[in-house]
Amino acid sequence: MKPELRYIELKTGFADNGPAWIGMAEFSKSGRTVYFNGKALKNSNAQGIAGNYYDIESGDEYWISGVKKNGTDRHWAGGGKIMIDRKIVDDYLKMVDFDILNDNKFELIDIMPTNKKRFAELENEKLN
Repeated sequence: MKPELRYIELKTGFADNGPAWIGMAEFSKSGRTVYFNGKALKNSNAQGIAGNYYDIESGDEYWISGVKKNGTDRHWAGGGKIMIDRKIVDDYLKMVDFDILNDNKFELIDIMPTNKKRFAELENEKLN
């Protein structure tokens, strides 16, 4: 699948104000795993959890969604700056039809690539 712009928020240990990012996410062939910022996040499909994905290494729960065209990605009850990958700022501004990035809402960062091969090997390890 082609990489797509996504909003990703850590839910474990937070209500609606966990660390949040906007950046390009990559997907597995099935679409059930999202690769982002050095992590592999798997679709949970489980009830009773705060997020809809979990980190396959730590178990932390994440909320992943498309970027909202009106720029209101955070939950209405949440708060805090959203970290945005500096490489995609122009694409984001075009998508939300803004002229500039609001420094009070966003922090520019460099999102690191994810080694998908490492996670494939991790998930396919034989159990002893």
